[in-house]
Amino acid sequence: MRFPNQRLAQLFEMLQNETLPQDELARRFAVSTRTVRTDITTLNELLSDHGVRFVLNRGEGYQIKIEDASRYRLLQQQAPSQLRIPRTSVARVRYLLTRFLTSAFSLKLEDLADEWFVSRATLQSDMAEVREWLARYQLAIETKPRYGMKLFGSEVSIRTCLTDLMYQIAQEDSEDPLLKLEALNRGMLDRLQPLLHQCLSRFNIRVSDDSEFYLRLYCAVAVRRISEGYPLSDFSAEDVDGDVRDAARHIINLLRPITGKAISPSEEAYLRVNIAARRIEDIAPSAISPDDGESLVNYILSYINTHYNFNLQNDAQLRADLLTHIKTMITRVRYQINIPNPLLANIKQHYPMAYDVTLAAVSSWGKYTPYVISENEIGFLVLHIGVGLERHYNVGYQRHPQILLVCDTGNSTVRMIQAILMRKYPQVIVSNIVSLREYEQYESIEEDFVISTTRLSEKDKPVVVMSPFPTEFQLEQIGKLVLVDRTRPYMLGKFFDASHFRIIDQPMSQTELFRMLCDQLEDEEVVDRDFYPSVEEREAIVSTMLGEGIALPHSLGLLAKKTVVYTVLAPQGIAWGEETAYVIFLLAISKTEYEEAMAIYDLFVTFMRERAMTRLRDSKDFASFKAVAMDCLSRL
Repeated sequence: MRFPNQRLAQLFEMLQNETLPQDELARRFAVSTRTVRTDITTLNELLSDHGVRFVLNRGEGYQIKIEDASRYRLLQQQAPSQLRIPRTSVARVRYLLTRFLTSAFSLKLEDLADEWFVSRATLQSDMAEVREWLARYQLAIETKPRYGMKLFGSEVSIRTCLTDLMYQIAQEDSEDPLLKLEALNRGMLDRLQPLLHQCLSRFNIRVSDDSEFYLRLYCAVAVRRISEGYPLSDFSAEDVDGDVRDAARHIINLLRPITGKAISPSEEAYLRVNIAARRIEDIAPSAISPDDGESLVNYILSYINTHYNFNLQNDAQLRADLLTHIKTMITRVRYQINIPNPLLANIKQHYPMAYDVTLAAVSSWGKYTPYVISENEIGFLVLHIGVGLERHYNVGYQRHPQILLVCDTGNSTVRMIQAILMRKYPQVIVSNIVSLREYEQYESIEEDFVISTTRLSEKDKPVVVMSPFPTEFQLEQIGKLVLVDRTRPYMLGKFFDASHFRIIDQPMSQTELFRMLCDQLEDEEVVDRDFYPSVEEREAIVSTMLGEGIALPHSLGLLAKKTVVYTVLAPQGIAWGEETAYVIFLLAISKTEYEEAMAIYDLFVTFMRERAMTRLRDSKDFASFKAVAMDCLSRL
């Protein structure tokens, strides 16, 4: 059956698998509970002829009720209708990108407007985002009167852009028509799956399930481009390990009959680089070439120790994880291969302290190297650093139940999930970590229960689904949540005060705000003259916007003589890069209180989770601000 919008389709799919309260549904879809109730009513009307509806079970949530099993079974057997006309701005942008990236001819907006039943003005508005997306890959659209618009750029850039786009779409909907019908040859992803998996296994190439899927996407894109007469040319790369070279040659031999064309050495060279860039190195740290990786690890850990007083230099596990990740990362940055990081926004919000520490270290190292390390790559490094900080600066936990962790993504995500479990449930011990394929081969499970990042079949032990950044509801399903809430009110009372609270009603620039706040802190001898330029330098690297209108400006390193949080409420908003900040917390953190800095960051994460920006912004004085903040903390 066809649903009027994507949210209803997702709601139907979600409630078939589990019972969920309306608060949790509202949180997942970022809507109000009233909208959830309206959607359920609409959904039940659509399903009235299919023998199934969703009912509210008090105390548990909405659950499926099958009234006619035969009609419901028939509904499940029907293939979902694939809507190939974009209905939203996001969908139109993706369709436009796909058309430009795959079309051999010029495109006219009038023709597309007629095809998709929208106005030319609507598509013209969408084109701004299309051009911005393409510009990230050094691609440009040229317009010629009467002929239309055509994409220009290197073949490597076109393939990379198309693969990244398909990867992003697949994360949201693996059945999207763009993925199955528009951008790639029909059935190509399914056809390539066993070929690629067998090849990587044959040559002992270890990659995460996520990276294997990305390589499969690239191969599918390459098949279409080669078969349509757009081969790679003039690409060369440094030699790689023998097994990677052999695997790339074998894959090229498999693709040759599929494309029906000769495949150039440049194609094989680029495939080699892509495999090497995603390979999981399973070797001892001492065996890794120290030329680039070792020096970068040493620099990062030394910088963190010198500027932030977090000594992670003797953490053998962290050093090994960083070395194995950075070796392949340097291959990627050398050849400008971008690996999407779908968790980047969540990493910034859930690991803000680790993000700032890592960003400062990498930015400092970047002054001495020709490599440009992207935000996506920094995000992966943050997971390793964040786990190291968790291990050494949150101690005293106990361990109890044995669990099996099933994770389809990379090593950094596994470490992050372990850290979250240990922080939230100190009585839990992760006795083993396996991929989905390995789990399916198990006949029985020895552990007490299974935690998985994807839905899978139960064997002889319960299975709990947990996303890399779990919601409170998911954590409640694992067991009683262990929180350190008692420290948060203490932090609020210790580091927030009325003398460092200000409401700004008049227009003000970001620089003027920094100058005003830093001057006051300097007059109070909280900071030195180096603090203001350091705050400006940190902001110039990457915006300190946490999200939801909340910003956390701060210096590079711990430069304050004592820790102070300067709170600013700006009801009119202050321009913050491309966004607007309404609640600003200027952080001045000292080295003597560096361990408590983590708990300070945790306060801001709490404000984000509680969506408290509007309530905080509308506070009339420090007392009312503190009351709202305490209310947010008390509800956890």
